[in-house]
Amino acid sequence: MVDISIVIVNYKSWTVLRECLEAITAMVSNRFSFETIVVDNDSNDEKIDGFRNQFPLVNFIKNSGNNGFANGCNTGANLSKGNYLLFLNPDTVANEDAIYQLWKTAKNNTDFGIVTCTQLNEKGKPYNEMRFFPSLITLFGSFRAINKLFPKKQIIENLNPVKSIAFPDWVTGAVIFMSADWFKKINGWNEKYWLYFEDVDICNRIAKKGGKVVLIGTTTILHKHGGASRINIKTKALTKTEVLISQHIYFSEHSKGFELFLIQSLLLLTLLFEKTLMAIFGCVFFFNPKLKVNLYLFKNLLTYYFSAIYNRTWISPRSTLYKHQ
Repeated sequence: MVDISIVIVNYKSWTVLRECLEAITAMVSNRFSFETIVVDNDSNDEKIDGFRNQFPLVNFIKNSGNNGFANGCNTGANLSKGNYLLFLNPDTVANEDAIYQLWKTAKNNTDFGIVTCTQLNEKGKPYNEMRFFPSLITLFGSFRAINKLFPKKQIIENLNPVKSIAFPDWVTGAVIFMSADWFKKINGWNEKYWLYFEDVDICNRIAKKGGKVVLIGTTTILHKHGGASRINIKTKALTKTEVLISQHIYFSEHSKGFELFLIQSLLLLTLLFEKTLMAIFGCVFFFNPKLKVNLYLFKNLLTYYFSAIYNRTWISPRSTLYKHQ
């Protein structure tokens, strides 16, 4: 057993992964022991062997396919030896003190189900940590704007940036620290998601089990956001589609009854209307790559909705669980 298992899911993000691993392997800590596990979601570019040679202390696992972020995290966690788990994006650069603070905070507060820290972009500016669980009220932009006009006292108190510790509803999956006990208690990451919203989901399930989601405002990790998934037009359309799909999955997991029916109906109709208009613009201005993405996105969304109706499930067709429905 070791104190901390660092789990990183990679898919063709070798450039940023190298910097991530260089920072981790350079750490020589006498405060905690750790291991590093990289799960490669079948990048299929023959680079993994070179990384094995460059980082011999890192355990590289080749996944059976591009099975998604949640599946990759679970694969790494199931092979880990740590009492605590740190899930990191490959486009992050961590440091020993940040990891120590995450570990110490989680260790000293057993009711803290998930602990994270402030993430800085390449310019040294923090990302917005004001994150709330999605609901019917926050589903659409106009609703969110109205909701922000009437902030609750509890929300203001929990997310006071002056405090060193804050309690947002959920935190991004780029930096997730939790005990192995909490991981087992919630049965790990939800593999119904292929990409996106799995971090919102895991925080929600932690909260339902009585755990707290915690942000350490005084501790920082560098996060080069957006460099790991969007490579070309088709890939960009795919990832954008998965954002929309994952919204449907999330509400199917965390809503019920008439509320679920209303949310799914509004979401479906709104997205179809919006993406149809954007696809028309994409046809007219097909020479513009940013607008051409909308053609692929619209096609992907229609395929998903037909599949969801036919198979009676909101699960992403790319999920490893889809074939079991």
